[in-house]
Amino acid sequence: MEELLLFLLSFVFVFLIYQFFIVRRAKKNHGKKGKKDPIEISYLVRKYHLDLKKVHYNQLLQIVALVSSFDISLVVSIILLLKNFILEVIVGFIATLVIILLSYHLVYLFYKKKGMIKK
Repeated sequence: MEELLLFLLSFVFVFLIYQFFIVRRAKKNHGKKGKKDPIEISYLVRKYHLDLKKVHYNQLLQIVALVSSFDISLVVSIILLLKNFILEVIVGFIATLVIILLSYHLVYLFYKKKGMIKK
């Protein structure tokens, strides 16, 4: 029960941080010359050829915030189950890579199903 509470609290905390620092800034800067998209969106566009002209940008920002918050909270929960520092670092690094790659692949599949991928 304690782990679930920690997961939920860390999820809400990270989600709020994303909302204040990444989503709001990206909404304000979207479409302005010389301003870049968040790295998560750049990754989706570069790797999976996400068509930003078809995608509702605000929805994409919210999905990215939810996915990233979930990823970080899950990694934190996994790390806290371990007791050895070196094992925590190794598992944390590997889990972070695997979970991020898997979750953004699921986002890609979601948008592919909606037909928002460049062919």
